[in-house]
Amino acid sequence: MTEDKSIKLTKTVVDTAGPREARYEIWDSELSGFGVRIAKTGRKTFIIRYRAEGGGRSAPRRFMTVGRFGTLTVEQARKKAKELLAAATVGDDPANKRQAKRAEMKMSGLIDHYEKEGCFIQRGKRQGQPMKPLTKKYTVARLRHHVVPLLGHKRVTEVNAADIERFFRDVEAGKTAKNEKTGPRTRIIVKGGNGAARKVFRDLSAVFSFAKRHEIVAANPCEKAVVDKSDRQKTRFLTLEEVTRLGAACNALEAEGVNIKALNITRLWVLTGCRRNEIAGLKWDELDLENGLLVLDDSKTGKSTRPLCAAAATLLKGVEKVEGTDYVFPADEGDSYFQGTKNIWPKIVKKAELPGVTPHTLRHTVGATATSNGEALALTGAILGHANLRSTMIYAHVQHDPSVKAANRVGRRIASALAGEIKPAPRKRRKAENSGPVAPSASAGSRLLPDAEWAALAELAILPAAEAGFLASASDPALTMLAKRGFAEAVSGPNELLAWWRITPVGAALIDTQVEHRAAA
Repeated sequence: MTEDKSIKLTKTVVDTAGPREARYEIWDSELSGFGVRIAKTGRKTFIIRYRAEGGGRSAPRRFMTVGRFGTLTVEQARKKAKELLAAATVGDDPANKRQAKRAEMKMSGLIDHYEKEGCFIQRGKRQGQPMKPLTKKYTVARLRHHVVPLLGHKRVTEVNAADIERFFRDVEAGKTAKNEKTGPRTRIIVKGGNGAARKVFRDLSAVFSFAKRHEIVAANPCEKAVVDKSDRQKTRFLTLEEVTRLGAACNALEAEGVNIKALNITRLWVLTGCRRNEIAGLKWDELDLENGLLVLDDSKTGKSTRPLCAAAATLLKGVEKVEGTDYVFPADEGDSYFQGTKNIWPKIVKKAELPGVTPHTLRHTVGATATSNGEALALTGAILGHANLRSTMIYAHVQHDPSVKAANRVGRRIASALAGEIKPAPRKRRKAENSGPVAPSASAGSRLLPDAEWAALAELAILPAAEAGFLASASDPALTMLAKRGFAEAVSGPNELLAWWRITPVGAALIDTQVEHRAAA
């Protein structure tokens, strides 16, 4: 490479500079460090040269392209060169910055990196634990089907809040939706719409949080993006009359010869409130029928113990154990669990005339039935296996009462509906195991105490003396008022939210007086 002496660069000078046997440069006499490079092919490129790190003879020399002649005029190139050289004078290194930018990770590469190293739970009880295999599969699939086509070409540091907002709207509008056949009996179905946009937005925010922790980006642009982040939780649940129709549909399909495994799984969904695969993938060693419990090794919230109602326990006792498998409902072929409910579920909801109902609706049904039946939120959470009360709050309407007993009370109502034995009358309160006087109804004591307090006192009165009391919310309004009046007392429960409640001698005397009064009348 050779270089000519400096001369003021003009259009004429650059035009007349022809190719030589070797590449050479002509430097501008007016702006030091600005020049034009002429290649052997005749191509002409404006360049700058400078010393990095603020200058000095020991500093490394840098060359940087400004732009091609023809795309830029001489004066445009000189103006741009002046800005770059000024930055280099104060210690900047524009050539090194450009090189780093070109080597910077793109969004498609970040998704690859996240799949290998970032698929861990980022918050909550299971923070730091790997995602479940199925969760990881769906998460990465959403990122690849939505993020990579729309943002994959962009460098990670260039993605801003406006890009995220545009991305959200594009997914919502269905720009990434597709339905493609990929092979024999296999298809890729990618849906658009608001739900898909919100899900992949949460996934993308997790990707940027991972990148921020690993110092790949300085900020998470999803945090500033103005998009519809509301969950729009589905609170659809079945009424007991609808549960009756569901039970009748299962019975009718069983008579038609439909796979009994799918029908029993469906019945257990609505009796237990468990998630789909918690029942479908249930193993025999996770059953403690003697104590009425499911001890799930690996649920969505980790290891989880759930109370079983008597109806669910009876159904499970009637399931025949298949040799050579650990699963309660093994697959008809292979070593996995039964996964054919997705083909039979549409038949069930069609026969029951329940359009739009999903298996998860049955989980909501148990939660809604529990709270409307007077069960405490903490006990409803125990039945559903919620890790915290916030998840149970979507069912909160009423508060009142221990976990296996609560599951039995809820299960009795659902089981009777499932069997077609709906009774519109209000639920009857539990009676003591041994014979004895029946506590008066709420209406009987309405002149002595408010109905809610009298009903709670009556339930305390019928507990056998050997029992510690019953477990209910430590802040239950009716029980708290009874304690203030001296009719009930609370003993610390398993946590600060729950307490064991017992009747006091004064409360028992009040109940006895009312029973005697009723008997005399």
